[in-house]
Amino acid sequence: MMGQPEILRLAIFIGLFAVLAVCEHRWPRRPLTVSKTRRWTANLGIVALNTLAVRLLLPLAPFGLAVRVQAESWGLWPLLGVSGVLEMVLSLLLLDLLIYWQHRLFHRAPLLWRLHRMHHADLDLDVSSGARFHPIEIILSMLIKFAAIVVLGPPVVAVVIFEVLLNATAMFNHGNIGLPATVDRVLRWIVVTPDMHRVHHSIIVGETNSNFGFSLPWWDWLFGSYRAQPRDGHLGMTIGLREWRDPAELGLWSLLRIPFVNRKPGRTP
Repeated sequence: MMGQPEILRLAIFIGLFAVLAVCEHRWPRRPLTVSKTRRWTANLGIVALNTLAVRLLLPLAPFGLAVRVQAESWGLWPLLGVSGVLEMVLSLLLLDLLIYWQHRLFHRAPLLWRLHRMHHADLDLDVSSGARFHPIEIILSMLIKFAAIVVLGPPVVAVVIFEVLLNATAMFNHGNIGLPATVDRVLRWIVVTPDMHRVHHSIIVGETNSNFGFSLPWWDWLFGSYRAQPRDGHLGMTIGLREWRDPAELGLWSLLRIPFVNRKPGRTP
């Protein structure tokens, strides 16, 4: 049975997904190019498969591992005597920094990119894209997170907050939501916005390899991977990968096969 943190995360996922879906319908940033029904069937099918895979292969959730780690006083924070607010803040920052570098690694390493390109093969970008990752990538990501929890020894509350925020911001920054330019400029100081992350899903390779942050925008600024706007503008840019342009190839089964299909990488136009 699911514990309270997992139930909380699921409830926030469903509630925020519904709110963002309504916002996308009411204030769309870009017109969609592919059948939404077809895309959502595939994307939400991936979510269901990922949930099942994690439950079967990794029965211990990050929250449960954090409880064990804290009970055993494992990790850097107990070793260094870090506690209280400082422990909470450092845990959230370092976990988010880990996700940033993990994301860059999945773009850099050819074998990992094979997994991650399923996420980038989406021909449109909306709230459903935020949870569309290959099951193998999800398992690897979870194992990396487990290692970070053991190494740091973060408080359980920090892990719960981090998991909820990561899930929520991934849906938000993939959303097809037209925020006013002034709102976007202000929000970019504290969170990755849809316009900021959309650049990362450009078909242009140089733009794909930018804006890796999921929650905090600061890492892209600090490590030189920030790109403010797409070359062709948000309405003119093309979403996806050059290798996968046929919507007929992007059903659920076809998505699962992407890591095992050999196709030459696209070139920057």
